[in-house]
Parts: sequence; structure tokens; C-alpha cells
Amino acid sequence: MGCLLKGGGGLYSRVVVGAVLLAAGSGSRIGTRPKCLLELGGVPLITRQLVALSGAGVDELVVVLGHHAALIEPVVQGFPVTVVRNPDPDRGQVSSQRIGLAALTGKLDAVIVALADQPLVNAQDITALIAAFKQRTAGASVVFPRVAGERGNPVMFTAEVREQILAGAANVGCRQWQAAHADAVAPFDTDNRRYRVDIDTPEDLARFERDTGHALRWPAAPGTAVGG
Repeated sequence: MGCLLKGGGGLYSRVVVGAVLLAAGSGSRIGTRPKCLLELGGVPLITRQLVALSGAGVDELVVVLGHHAALIEPVVQGFPVTVVRNPDPDRGQVSSQRIGLAALTGKLDAVIVALADQPLVNAQDITALIAAFKQRTAGASVVFPRVAGERGNPVMFTAEVREQILAGAANVGCRQWQAAHADAVAPFDTDNRRYRVDIDTPEDLARFERDTGHALRWPAAPGTAVGG
């Protein structure tokens, strides 16, 4: 894999990108079920995210599991990723983010932090985020998509920001770093609403089907016949 995009210092400028995919939550607002295993067109959402990140040329990918790890890990085993577990995911998303950032081992220029429950984000969307990062204003260290004035995901930041987050207190993640360094944050304004769609509640499931015409389905239980 690799990321080779126009922009920056020359016709082609190489950016080495790592990514952390967060999939450690309990899904408490949706029946305590692993949201990332919801299927769109028969494909789990976490698989769609792995394909999107790989297709965009991410060089190294860490998947952070916690709750439901035993169910999720077999789904990601076929991908060239590092799987780590948060031993106490109830400490919140920041703890999972920090574990994922610490597990990246390569010499990176930048890091993407992505959510495993975004059904529509694809490789082109990740590529567009990387391009926006490469074209960011001077002094900016963090880029995130902003749709109609609202934040979206994933977020991308420099390797230096990663180092500073890991050197900080245990309750410091990317969002906290941004709050403390607002002048180093550059929104990527776009009308692409895929960056804003994620699944947290049954209402989100119903809204997704209403807005897209496609239903997200829970996977069949082991041993359950299709249509049974």
C-alpha cells in the first residue's frame, strides 16, 4: 500500500499515512451490540472502512477493539492490520484512541483516526481528506471535514500531533488537543454528507434507510439459516 497524491512539494508528493480505526464501543444505545458488524449490502461496516482506508493508500492500519472483540476480530483477520484491545473500553473513546496511536510503529508523516460505524465513507472520501491535509494552510496540524458547519469524520493530523497526544495526560486525545490548539486546526469544508453519517441509535438506523433507501442489517447468528 502507499499514498501517492498530487500537491505539496512537486508534481507528486509522498505522504506516509497511518490510520487508527476505532471499534471498541459497547453499542449501549443500540442494544449493546457491535455497531461495526451491521451489514450494508451484506458487507460489515468495519470491512467497508478497512477497504476504504486501504483503497486510499494508507500505509499502516491499527484496529482498536474492546467490547465485542471476540465477535469483531474474526471479521478483520483477513486484512493486513494490527489488532489491539483496549482492556478497559469503558474509560471512553480517548483511551481507545491513545492505545491505537501508540500501536502505530512506522515512520509516519500523518495519522487518520476513523470510526468503524460510518456506513458511507469510501476510498474516494479518504483520498479527498488526505488531499485536503496536503493542501492545508501554513501552521495547520489537524484537518477534519466540515459539512454545513458541522464536524464530520475521519480526522487527520501530523505525526507531531500524535507524539504530543501520547506525551500528554491520559485524558488527552485528538479533540482535546484541538481545543488547546485551535489555531492549528483547519476545517475541510465540503458538501459531502457521507462524512457526517454514523450509526449510534435505532433512530439512526431508521433515518439511514429513509434517507438512502438502503437498510443496515444485523448479521445472522451463527447457525441461523438465511431467511430463517
